[in-house]
Amino acid sequence: MTPAAPGPTYWCATALIDGAPVDGVRVSVGAGGRIRRLQVEVAPSADDVSLGLVLPGFGNAHSHAFHRSLRGRTHDGGGDFWQWRQRMYAAAAALDPEAYEQLARGVFAEMLTSGYTAVGEFHYLHHRPDGSPWDRPHAMEHALARAAVATGIRLTLLDTCYLTGGIGQPLAAGQRSFSDDTAERWLDRWHDLRLSLAGFADTVTLGAALHSVRGVSRAQIATVLTGLPDDVPLHVHLSEQPQENADCLREYGLTPTGLLAELGALSPRLSVVHATHLTPHDVALLGAAGVTAVFCPSTEADLGDGIGPARRLADAGVRLALGSDQNAVVDPLLEVRGLEHGERLASGRRGRFDPAELGTIATDNGYRALGLAGGLRVGAWCDLVELDAASLRTVGCAPGQILLAATAADVGSVIVGGRLVAQNGLLAIGDDTDPAVLLGRALARLDASTTRTGGTA
Repeated sequence: MTPAAPGPTYWCATALIDGAPVDGVRVSVGAGGRIRRLQVEVAPSADDVSLGLVLPGFGNAHSHAFHRSLRGRTHDGGGDFWQWRQRMYAAAAALDPEAYEQLARGVFAEMLTSGYTAVGEFHYLHHRPDGSPWDRPHAMEHALARAAVATGIRLTLLDTCYLTGGIGQPLAAGQRSFSDDTAERWLDRWHDLRLSLAGFADTVTLGAALHSVRGVSRAQIATVLTGLPDDVPLHVHLSEQPQENADCLREYGLTPTGLLAELGALSPRLSVVHATHLTPHDVALLGAAGVTAVFCPSTEADLGDGIGPARRLADAGVRLALGSDQNAVVDPLLEVRGLEHGERLASGRRGRFDPAELGTIATDNGYRALGLAGGLRVGAWCDLVELDAASLRTVGCAPGQILLAATAADVGSVIVGGRLVAQNGLLAIGDDTDPAVLLGRALARLDASTTRTGGTA
């Protein structure tokens, strides 16, 4: 059998390798889409694809694609997270597999053109609004997979177990589509879904999630931990709201972190999302276990969640990653700045994370949280993002500090698996290349649907 031909070579005028700017970097792509060779301080050759300032692809470690339908529509009534959540339930009820695929395609296109090359989709819209199954098995999950393949983004589908409406509470009407009734049934569906995704591209992989200690009881968490393979990335919302902590303490006599520790859930494969309201003991437990904490600064600010202890977690041994969460903002560079600026606001000090640390958080750590190999190194996926170093925002800035100056508007070429998938705000594959057009169609369809049914999404 003739071996597959190697992929292209990319010559980067400057590349950030482990946060440090290196000039004249040639990235050679292997047949499987991984980096097979890195050369530094070399001149471009005639066969190279030339790029400017290049970073590893950004990893979006936490997304709810359907929340994008709420952007710019929930700011007129004040309130808090819990009131916003009711609007979110209405948005979920408006979706069927076709509408979900259309919306997700637009959201993933926006992510790609903004510099996210991989996304962890924290997915719990499994069934019809009344809880009954769709006609086709895994219809909503496959809708997300098709949307990812169509755009070219790398997807880790974090299929989510969501069984209760709160600690000791039944599901509310708006939550019925999320539930498989029992942890055993969720596991059965998860294993079947894993087999069904084998027919998709290798850019689609399956992870798992526990919604939260609010959404899965102690006994159900134990069942899930026993039934999942050890190598599967596992995510969970953790202590996003003080009420979650109070309810958990009342029911179990433990914080959410303490409960997960008691159950043996804390390990390097676990990513805890938000981790906003933690005790010093919680921080120590998470650090000792080597978990990842996924901060979502734009969402945590939008929903008034609070500012989490990012620096203290990192100092304790926790890896940090970033996510767009509700997709009110899709810009990895603004999430980077949100993380650093939150720390500055809370501490009164600048430079809480140095630029190289921020780069690792936004790229390598995001990929690791999704069970993927990221970064600019041999063996990692050849997922690259080019930034314009001479735009109105970035001209004159030191290359190693561009993460604190650029925005998604500065993203040029985006490469996934060695293949150009987006460039200058447009997709490079498929017939519909403008994310704004894709999103406009999807949102118009949802608006028409909710108008017919009297919804408010």
